Amino acid sequence: MDEVRSKSVIKVFVDLYKKGLIYRGVRMVNWDPQALTALSDEEVIYKEEHGKLYYLKYKVEGSDAYAVVATTRPETIMGDTAMCINPDDPKNRHLKGKRVIVPLVNRIIPVIEDNYVDTEFGTGCLKVTPAHDINDYMLGEKYNLPVIDIFNDNGTINEAGGLYIGMDRFEVRRQIVKDLEAAGLLEKAEDYDNKVGYSERTNVVIEPKLSMQWFLKMEDIAKPALDAVMNDDIRFYPSKFKNTYRHWMENIKDWCISRQLWWGHRIPAYYLPEGGLVVAETAEEALRLAREKSGKNSLRAEDLRQDEDCLDTWFSSWLWPVSLFDGICNPDNEEMRYYYPTADLVTGPDIIFFWVARMIMAGI
Repeated sequence: MDEVRSKSVIKVFVDLYKKGLIYRGVRMVNWDPQALTALSDEEVIYKEEHGKLYYLKYKVEGSDAYAVVATTRPETIMGDTAMCINPDDPKNRHLKGKRVIVPLVNRIIPVIEDNYVDTEFGTGCLKVTPAHDINDYMLGEKYNLPVIDIFNDNGTINEAGGLYIGMDRFEVRRQIVKDLEAAGLLEKAEDYDNKVGYSERTNVVIEPKLSMQWFLKMEDIAKPALDAVMNDDIRFYPSKFKNTYRHWMENIKDWCISRQLWWGHRIPAYYLPEGGLVVAETAEEALRLAREKSGKNSLRAEDLRQDEDCLDTWFSSWLWPVSLFDGICNPDNEEMRYYYPTADLVTGPDIIFFWVARMIMAGI
């Protein structure tokens, strides 16, 4: 992208960061084990698959009884840190206050209670793997559970897994089922239809993963963009896509805007030698801010390390109607006054949220 457009992207990032709308943190993201990058929710394609539901036996500590868990992902048991039951489920009342032993792993974990658990799914017992499932992650946060990340970035098992180290996740699934069966810890396996998320980029199964990423807070940005469509200031043709737009905007989540790629707009965050960071449009400005923040005028440009991540390509695309006319760096220019806002956009419905909604948000 040319210099004007590139400067526009960086300027917007810095502005949003200063407003407190961009933040960096460890969150559960959609991870592409082939491209080795995080993906936004909109870059995940869900496909109906015919798989298996495996019923695994967790021995109740101090007894000969077992609690059975139904899961589609037995390869993640190495990351289990709790079992969860619904407090109103009479069939699992005997497990209240107990502890169980993770099969093969032999880790003792607590049985916790939460109304989140669907009493009609499987046996009503849920294995909780906070590092590898978004709902389990939220349970882990709520009950302060340990987090054990068992996967390398490429989808193989790491040292924390303890078993099957170096093996691919799907190879592990096949092997662990055999091992559980041999140990008498697999009660049964049933055919099960399930929606599985695939990367739009590589068409591989995504992995929910805790990762340090950059995010844009969307709730406040989305509201005026939703109002503009619901009030018919902006109209969709055919009108049925108005409801599609509304559904997306009312269920919007913070946008993971960082990507672990070697091309794109590099995130303008600079890390200080002794910790902390500054965000600036240029390296020169970053150095000035770093000196102010650290109180060390001896800092040099080479002492700072710029973030290696790039921005999601849609972070530049959403600015297109404005950046095209240099409306970000030079907002009152003649072309901007003449052409913006635009009157008509012809596009495909598949990018209503990827692009159209975000352009509306950026413009408002």
